[in-house]
Amino acid sequence: MPLVQVRPVVLAPMAGITNRAFRRLCREADGGTGLYVSEMITSRALVERNDETMDMVAFGPDEDPRSVQLYGVDPHVMAEAVRIMVDEDRADHIDMNFGCPVPKVTRKGGGSALPWKRDLFRSIVTEAVKAADGRVPVSVKMRKGIDDDHLTYLDAGRAAAEAGVAWVALHGRTAHQMYAGTADWDAIARLKDELAPYGTPVLGNGDIWTAADALRMVASTGVDGVVVGRGCLGRPWLFGQLAAAFSGDPIPPDPGLRDVLVILRRHAQLLVDDYGELKGCRDIRKHMAWYLKGFSVRQPIRLALGTVASLDDLDALLAQIDPDQAFNAEVGEGPRGRTSGGRRPTLPDGWLDSPYLDAAGAEVLAEAELSVSGG
Repeated sequence: MPLVQVRPVVLAPMAGITNRAFRRLCREADGGTGLYVSEMITSRALVERNDETMDMVAFGPDEDPRSVQLYGVDPHVMAEAVRIMVDEDRADHIDMNFGCPVPKVTRKGGGSALPWKRDLFRSIVTEAVKAADGRVPVSVKMRKGIDDDHLTYLDAGRAAAEAGVAWVALHGRTAHQMYAGTADWDAIARLKDELAPYGTPVLGNGDIWTAADALRMVASTGVDGVVVGRGCLGRPWLFGQLAAAFSGDPIPPDPGLRDVLVILRRHAQLLVDDYGELKGCRDIRKHMAWYLKGFSVRQPIRLALGTVASLDDLDALLAQIDPDQAFNAEVGEGPRGRTSGGRRPTLPDGWLDSPYLDAAGAEVLAEAELSVSGG
């Protein structure tokens, strides 16, 4: 496998979260032993060189390896996006998103809806791997399927392995589940067994809230690594704990509030350095509840932190918090981020009628490829 080998720990791409600032915090926590993937990038927007998109695929000078996740529904557009990233030396690893369950993506046949169309999925993955031409590894991230009656992960896993992907990552939930319930680690183990004859590594994703969870997933499924998403929200130091766990070293404890506030403030500074004070402070707002989860902070201060507009305002508010609080493991190490789910996925009309693409489905996908949102 060229350049980027499978790493035991991967930061999951998260829209609005895994930008340069957050990736840097996570990388610093573990000394750069993990793989830190960008936010999801729309392949069409990349091909059209949308300004916002080109900024999203710009990595910091110390990011190594540079990992980007692409989203697309057209094999030719995806291949061209891969060629841009590789020919222009913009990435060392490319991941493809076939797992996003949000309605604005699935209603056009993208994300976790796409592997249902077996021929389309195989074509996209095959063309992307060909476009990379062995110069950088290409991987796939996906879910179990649309719902329990329309599971796709085993067929899609085999197709990806036959196309020559570097590895396959599986989130043990369906699109129907979104982020609710419990991740199906047994499905991850089944995929690992299914791809063993191909020699294709499998990474597991879902319900890794602590380093102990990661070790338990590896032990129970046999996966080659773990992909961590919501568990690191407000806890970038989790990657240091994961690095220690996989090295067999003692796992560092979670920091107390005094150190958490220092990390929060640094996160805000990195965002401001990158995007300017207005946008940077607007971006840090979403992280406040995650950083402060399990700590005692007066409600007026919590509310004010959710509308902070400058670093001076942030400093004034943080100064009003009692920092002498230990980390509350019972609360702080539990589920965080989105937990919604259990609703019928939004899909194109007739999408489930056949596992193969027809003219109507192709028309829907053509509309989906018009997006130039920047992500």
